[in-house]
Amino acid sequence: MWSGRRYHSLDHYLKQHFGEKIYKLSLDGGMSCPNRDGTLSYGGCIFCSQSGSGDFSASGIPGTNEQIERAKAMISTKFHGNSFIAYFQSYTNTYASAEKLKKLFYPVIMRDDIAVLDIATRPDCLEDDKLELISRLAKIKPVWVELGLQTADDKTAEIINRRYKTQIYKDAVERLHDSGAQVITHMIIGLPGEKYEDYIKTAQFIAMCKSDGIKLHLMHILKNTKLAEMFYSGEYIPLTEEEYINAVCGIVSVLPENIVIHRLTGDGDKSILIEPKWSGYKRHILNEINHELKNRAIIQGCKASSFLQATDSLTRVEH
Repeated sequence: MWSGRRYHSLDHYLKQHFGEKIYKLSLDGGMSCPNRDGTLSYGGCIFCSQSGSGDFSASGIPGTNEQIERAKAMISTKFHGNSFIAYFQSYTNTYASAEKLKKLFYPVIMRDDIAVLDIATRPDCLEDDKLELISRLAKIKPVWVELGLQTADDKTAEIINRRYKTQIYKDAVERLHDSGAQVITHMIIGLPGEKYEDYIKTAQFIAMCKSDGIKLHLMHILKNTKLAEMFYSGEYIPLTEEEYINAVCGIVSVLPENIVIHRLTGDGDKSILIEPKWSGYKRHILNEINHELKNRAIIQGCKASSFLQATDSLTRVEH
């Protein structure tokens, strides 16, 4: 069904829709975040590094040919193709005026070597004029918008200092779909206080909101973060490898087969990673996940239908 895999991978999706494998160019849009500059809070979410998830982004003037060529050089040893995804990754990439965003995104999406414009942002930074811009861009080439939901539980959201209600995410997904963009949702496995049942509920909620794709992240403890303070004080204990793999298997089983799984795990910047140390062996973790999926006879969506009615209430999130 999915080129020998047990889930709908990004690799399969890209080959199906573009006829080839294309790589992401990690770019920095030169923006901050309302959760960092004092508009909502200072310091960001408790797990966020100083680079705002852009530890591997190319440097240079945002959106320029120079920055794009640097990003291409960074992946040149493993990819020699001619088509790329321009991924604006660092911080909140719609946290600027629509006019500034137009000047940033238009020259990039018009490049012949860019197949997809990919914008990472917060669901509370998508005002009407920005959605109108996204709609115009989506008429040129595919536009993906990545939203950092992390959890569907508003109590956990308060603990991690997310600073927006889950309902805002649900509304943003609907509005982005109306604009013609595809939505990729980020969720984190191992947030403080959450357990297996919470991960499944968040995955079901993402599915009920009809997100087009999902990225699964392990909760990394990085240097100079609030989470690091919690870890050293004994307030937070990271997941074991076995706990993480078990959670991923459960999530894959309840995700409808049409949702593209963009990531099953990720490895944090080793220069600032405190724990879990086992997460640095990404290839090993992916092999173990695939082994367990096969061992448990799990194919993406194998339990999805049995949960649809039971989880319908999850989309009725209070404002």
